[in-house]
Formats: sequence, C-alpha cells, structure tokens
Amino acid sequence: MAGHDNEIPNQENTARADVAAWLMAHGYNCAQAICAVFGPRLGLPESLALSVASGFGGGMARRAETCGAVTGALTILGLRFGGDKTLVYAKAREFFDKFKARHDSIVCRELLPYDISTEAGHKAAKEEGLFGSACIEYVRTAAEILDEMIAQK
Repeated sequence: MAGHDNEIPNQENTARADVAAWLMAHGYNCAQAICAVFGPRLGLPESLALSVASGFGGGMARRAETCGAVTGALTILGLRFGGDKTLVYAKAREFFDKFKARHDSIVCRELLPYDISTEAGHKAAKEEGLFGSACIEYVRTAAEILDEMIAQK
C-alpha cells in the first residue's frame, strides 16, 4: 500500500478490502472503515461517511450488538439500492447470509470472545489485539461482500 502510516492508501490502486483494513488498523471504527471506502463511490463524501458511521462501531456505540462492519455495510447498501425498501431489505438479508456463512454471526458479542460492551470485556479484547486482528477480518469480509453486491444491478 502507498503512503506513510498516517496517509490513507490510494483507493484507486488498492483493493477496497485492503483500504478498509488499513482504516481499521489506524484508529477508525469498523463501520467508518466500510463507509469511508464505499461511500465516496456512491456520492457520500469521505468526511461525511466517517461522521455518519462514527456511532456504529463496536456493535453500535460499543454495545456489542450488530457488528459495525455489518451496520456500515447496511449504510452502503442503502446508498446503492435505496429508494426501494423491498430491494434494500432483500440486499440486507443477502449480505447477512453471506457474512454469517463466513463468520457464523453478525453480532459483535458472538463474533468476539469478549463482550466489549463491558469495561472488562473491552479491555481484554484490546489487550488481546482483537480490534487489530479479528475485527479487521470482519471489515475485510464486509468489504469483499459489498464489492460483489454493489456490482449487481
């Protein structure tokens, strides 16, 4: 990847999953990593994408509920297929099924071995480096699935 540690990689020459993983590894939350990569391609400026997604990290405000990579993906699916609620819901279910096929769940507290909604669980996950390993894998998965789905009509 191009650039320095604090410079976002060139999104034109780098796989979206790699850019999303880079963002996650550099302090952005899981939802922000997805929205910042895919949002600009769908008319949502990067800065606005980062703001919109800021509350969804850690399973929605670190409540360990729906994985932030998943909620970020839902935001992107809404941008891509919005206007037709039936279609967006069908695409969301398709995304859930694909994500669950790879990780068995879309729920943060089931994806991680700790409940990060608690201080002790968050501390343990951080100390074990899960945000830089497991969560990056979830972000990569979401980005890979979105790449496929966004290309669909």
